[in-house]
Amino acid sequence: MIPRYSRPEMASLWSDVARYRRWRDVELAALEGMVAQGLAPKDALADCTARAGDFTEADAARIEEIERTTKHDVIAFLTFVEERVGPSARWLHLGMTSSDVLDTSLGLTLRDSVDLLLKGMDRVMAAVEKRAFEHKHTLQMGRSHGIHAEPITFGHKLAIWYDELRRGRTRLLHARDTIAVGKISGAVGTFAHLPPSVEEHVCQKLGLTPAPASSQVVQRDRHAEFFTAIALVGASLEKFAVEIRHLQRTEVREAEEPFTAGQKGSSAMPHKRNPILSENLTGLARLLRGYAVSAMEDVALWHERDISHSSVERVIGPDATILLDFMLHRFAGLVENMRVYPEQMKKNLDLLGGVVNSQRLLLELARKGMDRQAAYVVVQRNAMKMFEEGVDFRQALLKDQDLLKMMTPEEVSDCFSPGYHTRQMDAVFQRVFGRAS
Repeated sequence: MIPRYSRPEMASLWSDVARYRRWRDVELAALEGMVAQGLAPKDALADCTARAGDFTEADAARIEEIERTTKHDVIAFLTFVEERVGPSARWLHLGMTSSDVLDTSLGLTLRDSVDLLLKGMDRVMAAVEKRAFEHKHTLQMGRSHGIHAEPITFGHKLAIWYDELRRGRTRLLHARDTIAVGKISGAVGTFAHLPPSVEEHVCQKLGLTPAPASSQVVQRDRHAEFFTAIALVGASLEKFAVEIRHLQRTEVREAEEPFTAGQKGSSAMPHKRNPILSENLTGLARLLRGYAVSAMEDVALWHERDISHSSVERVIGPDATILLDFMLHRFAGLVENMRVYPEQMKKNLDLLGGVVNSQRLLLELARKGMDRQAAYVVVQRNAMKMFEEGVDFRQALLKDQDLLKMMTPEEVSDCFSPGYHTRQMDAVFQRVFGRAS
């Protein structure tokens, strides 16, 4: 992933040096398991452990130099280790295949990437929760089809976001369990050259679960679940970002991204304050969905394995995790510093002269004995006067004799009380956050 959309904490997991360190860890853990089973000498393990050492950028460059000849990355790595360790290195990779190293180390990387993603999720959820309680009773126009529907509160909108984020977090946790597996079962997964106990030792030492059954590779439905979970979190962030983009439109202007000192919105129009952070999140979410599709395409491999998945995962592994990590922290900062305009929300609530209270009147007439369809006609014809003639809705209702036969003017006015739409917020917040205040 390009540096523009990368945070160093996540990007460092995918560096060449980090990859070779994990390969070393897998190889040494496997040798340790072989020694425990009497399949390799203890002095070989001690020698390899002492001499393998750490990996530097210079070491990575040397391995890449070797690969230009071998045309095989794991063989290039093993060749380098042999150069460094000496004769004892012959006991490394004994009875193993490249995918034992690659898939087990990939499980480590993806597992660790989820741990970073969960930190980002926690920051986002904390920001959304804080702003939700801040605006628990801030009335706002609720919209369906982009059209004024009924009043909601901005805090209610954010509570819905929080609940969705929690589901996304749960999916990531489940995907972490699914992907945190390893295999040391050999060329076609039959343990023909090493017993399952070696695999069990490696996985226990590295904090993974042994794949119950594998071919030459860990089965890619696991990876597809992982990348789908990432894409779903991205889709949620896009959903929230699109809402902010709508609320920031000039004609609405109920909420707005932070606009910092010195920031410029347009090279031509000095007045512009564009929702660039939200638009960026929308674009990046599209990439995550594409990566999920690519991961699903990787599930079907020929027989016990081919390498059609390899090139895909070299791209989507780092890109998807780095992007979601970036998106989470970008969105968290957006929410933390988002500008909210309650007065503008109130103006928009009053824009249609109170017609958004039409359902309350409809229900009240039904409760008082009027047939529902007849009540609908009464309320709708008065609402349409506002749209077509500019007549104030409440005033039109107070002149409607059919309505006044069922309701007093005071009862009509009560249907315009704003507190009606906030009265259940304690119950909603209790269900979402486990507390009402």
